[in-house]
Amino acid sequence: MLLIYAKTFIITMFLATAAGEVGEDDLNDVSDQIYGVKINKCCELDEIMVDSVCRLVKLFNESAWEPEFKTEDGKIAKVKYYNYITGVPDCETTQQRPIFDLGKSEDELKLLADGRLQHLIHHHHSVGQIKDDLLITNTYSIHEAIALPEAKEPSSYIHDQAKYCMDKILITSSNMTGQYGLVCIPEVIINWKETSFLMKKILNPVFHAIAMVLYLLVAIIYFVLPTLRDLAGNIITTINICLIVSQAADLVRIFTELSNHVSFMVTDIILYISLLGAFFWLNSFGFYIWKTFNLSCRSRNVFLRVTDVRKYCYYSSVVWSAVGVMAAMAICAHFLLDSGTNPYKKMRLSNTIILEDVEQETIGWLGIAVFFTPVAFTIIFNLFFYVTTLKVIKRINIYGRIHYKLKGCFDLFMQLFLIMTVAWLFLLLSWLNFDGLFYAHIVVNLLQAILIFYVCVVRQSHVTFLLRKSCCYAEPIPTGEWGDEMTHMNGGNY
Repeated sequence: MLLIYAKTFIITMFLATAAGEVGEDDLNDVSDQIYGVKINKCCELDEIMVDSVCRLVKLFNESAWEPEFKTEDGKIAKVKYYNYITGVPDCETTQQRPIFDLGKSEDELKLLADGRLQHLIHHHHSVGQIKDDLLITNTYSIHEAIALPEAKEPSSYIHDQAKYCMDKILITSSNMTGQYGLVCIPEVIINWKETSFLMKKILNPVFHAIAMVLYLLVAIIYFVLPTLRDLAGNIITTINICLIVSQAADLVRIFTELSNHVSFMVTDIILYISLLGAFFWLNSFGFYIWKTFNLSCRSRNVFLRVTDVRKYCYYSSVVWSAVGVMAAMAICAHFLLDSGTNPYKKMRLSNTIILEDVEQETIGWLGIAVFFTPVAFTIIFNLFFYVTTLKVIKRINIYGRIHYKLKGCFDLFMQLFLIMTVAWLFLLLSWLNFDGLFYAHIVVNLLQAILIFYVCVVRQSHVTFLLRKSCCYAEPIPTGEWGDEMTHMNGGNY
């Protein structure tokens, strides 16, 4: 501590002596050299950015980066002394985004005389060959380049010192040089009264959470009650688990501020696989009812409860194998074939609210098509199962316990099929560029969970009876050999 005070005293005495001998102007010049404008440089002093990676200048026959200062109106500013601070900016809770200023690009970076960085977006720039460079078109950007006819003035954003870094960049594929900036996305002022924010950032996650709770209740009820753990009950449980996973994956994608830490590619894959699994299990449910109804017309001893576990294993192996094959095809199609599209979601910033999602790599349209085409085919197959099974039911004159059981499963299958199909169609419509359709998808997503809970639990009299008996009266649940179908045989009365 004494050594620090001694050094400070010596420096102070030196400056005081210099002020008396060389004058006040020279003293200010020395102070400027010590306390010059601070500039944040991304790489070390002897390095530049080469394809977004810091490399030594001497290896590429290029000159080092020399900062050029300008005023906000574009005039050259004179800065006599400046100091480099190397390293990437510390954005704390906000996100980092690289910006490329290559002369012909829409982005222009101007280093101001006070050390701040101004980012201009020219909406009417002709980018030409730059858009053909995958490094530029597939990197993150803060703002969506929207070439609107009325957008004549460039958008301007100023980043404070320590919230950015700049450097020279060399694009080896096109041998182009320019300026590179890595900036922190500024905090956005949120207008809580905006419909977009309320629907997308408040109601949407709340509805997802409610839906997950409802699906979880259905899955627990059908898994815990012994008489519901037949093949049909296990299929319903599996469908609800798939829907829970899809809701959780979609919930992650709502919070775009997590894109630095969460890969939307992974969440997309989980979302589409779980949706595909839910529809494949629904299709297997329809196949089971269709097949059993047709066999029951020939034999009265078709429904054997002891075979339910083995049947569920057979169905599981077929369904999950098909889901795995389709998922592998979709992922391969995205990475190997979907090269002509930009698989990045973007965001636009306004003065009041985030209007769109942040740019983040997601599954491309080809991969989505591979995921969703089988869903469309399962809908067609389910329609076939419905029509043919309905014809068989109309031909049956005498109902036995098997038929009562299957009739209840058939009604439940049709209700689930209708609910999930409508929700899936609204999901497709939400991808169109209309906010109203996206808001409708948010509401329908919640209605889907409510209706599934209603048709699987509330509307099923034998399920509500078992719940009352086990929860309210604390009586043992009947575990007879035939379980629920005995109730159907007796008219559903308890």
